Amino acid sequence: MLKLADLLASNEATAALAALLAKAPVNARSQAVKDQALGQVLRVLMHVRGANGIESCIAALPEPLLDPLMKYIYRGFEVIQDNHAHLLTWHEKAVAKGQIGCVVRALTDRKRV
Repeated sequence: MLKLADLLASNEATAALAALLAKAPVNARSQAVKDQALGQVLRVLMHVRGANGIESCIAALPEPLLDPLMKYIYRGFEVIQDNHAHLLTWHEKAVAKGQIGCVVRALTDRKRV
């Protein structure tokens, strides 16, 4: 598999995001592992620019990956000091596709990212 930097350099952010979300370490006991995964996902989220880019990226994601995406978005709100507007755009587009269900599942699931 290609490295994250290679995928981002070749404008394959959707593929990178899908791969990271599919392997979200929700069962990991180590917080360091979860923090590393969060850093990688946030790197991809911040790489995608513009509402149209975000919308097309989310449109290409399968429905089951919207729940971990929403978990990472909420976790991003906790750790990022600035650029919340960018995460809010991701949140808006994810809710548009996954409806309120992905929000409820992300907030009520005990397995954290």
